[in-house]
Amino acid sequence: MLNTADKYPFWRSRLSDADAAMDSAVIGEVHTLCTSAGGRTIRYITYGEKVDYNRTANYSSACGAHKPECYADRTGKRPTIMLIGGTHGQETEGIVAIVNLISLLETGKDLRGESVPEITEAYAKHNPRLILIPVYNVDGRARCVPDSLIGDRVDDVRYSGQGTWKDGTLCTWPEVKMTHPIKEAAGHLGSYFNDDGINLMHDNFFSPMAEETKALMKLVDEEAPECVIGLHGGGNSLSELLQMSYVPLYIKESIFRLAADAAARQTALGLKSCVYPVKSDGNYPPPSFNLTTAIHHISGAVSATFESNMGLTDRSNPFTAEEILLSHYCLIESMLNLAWRE
Repeated sequence: MLNTADKYPFWRSRLSDADAAMDSAVIGEVHTLCTSAGGRTIRYITYGEKVDYNRTANYSSACGAHKPECYADRTGKRPTIMLIGGTHGQETEGIVAIVNLISLLETGKDLRGESVPEITEAYAKHNPRLILIPVYNVDGRARCVPDSLIGDRVDDVRYSGQGTWKDGTLCTWPEVKMTHPIKEAAGHLGSYFNDDGINLMHDNFFSPMAEETKALMKLVDEEAPECVIGLHGGGNSLSELLQMSYVPLYIKESIFRLAADAAARQTALGLKSCVYPVKSDGNYPPPSFNLTTAIHHISGAVSATFESNMGLTDRSNPFTAEEILLSHYCLIESMLNLAWRE
C-alpha cells in the first residue's frame, strides 16, 4: 500500500493535515460545525464576509410564493460557494484538494510550492464567499488507515470504504446500501460511515439520524450558497460531475454548464474527462434523494457530486496523484469563474 504523502508532499489527507491547514490560516476564519457521532470535532473555514441576502422566508416558502428571492436575493451580491470533502473517509482526493486550496488562498502557493493563478485570479475577480469543509465525515477518515488508495485495487476500496459483513466477506457497492445504519451488521466498519454506521450521503433528511447531517443542513440554510459541490472518489472515474435528481430542469442545465466548463479545462491539460447529459428522473427504480439533493432543496443551490479518479491499478485510466489534484483545480477554477451561470 503506497504512502502517497511520502512520495508526494502535497498529498495531505489526514485529519491532522486538515487541522494544520486551518490552524495556520490567517486570512480565513475557522469555525466548528459540530461534534461527530464518535466525539470528534468537525471544522470548516470561510473566506470573505457572509452575505446578507435580505431573507424574509425559508426556501420552500419563498418558492411557494413564486419568489425565491425572498429566501436569498442575490441581486448585486457576491456569490457564496461551498466545497465539502471527505463525506466518505476513504475518498481522500477532495480533502487533498481543499487543503491545497487553503494553502493557495493563504500563501499564494499550494503544497507543491507552486502558484495557480487561474484559481487565485478568479477568486480575486469574483470575490466570492467561500465555505470549505475539508473533512465532513471525520469518524470515517479517522478509521481509514491509508492516506490514499492510489496504486491499490477495487477490493482495497471496498475494505477501506464499505467494510465487511459479520462473516468477513467484503461489502460491495451498491449492495452495502441495503442495510442502513450498518453498524450492527458490519464486521469491519468501513469509512463510508460515521461511528454510528450512518452513511452521511444517505441519511434520512426529513428526520436526520446524524448530528453531522443536522449541522450541515443548518449551515447550508444559514449561508444560502449558490453552488455546492461534494468532492468524492469514484474508482477510476474521469473526474465526473454527476447530475442531480428531483430538481428543476434549470438546475440540471446549470450542472451541465459547470461540468462542461471543468471538462474543457481538464482536456486542455491532457486529462480525460466525462460530461453527463441532462436526463429526466422518470425511470424505475427511482434515483436516490441523497445529500446532494437535500442541499438543493433547503437552499436552492446548484448542488452536485464530483467523482474523482482514485488511481486504482485494476481499472483503466488510472490518474497519478498530481493529475488527481489538477482535475480538482479545473473544477475549482470553473466554480470560481461562476461557470454554472448562463
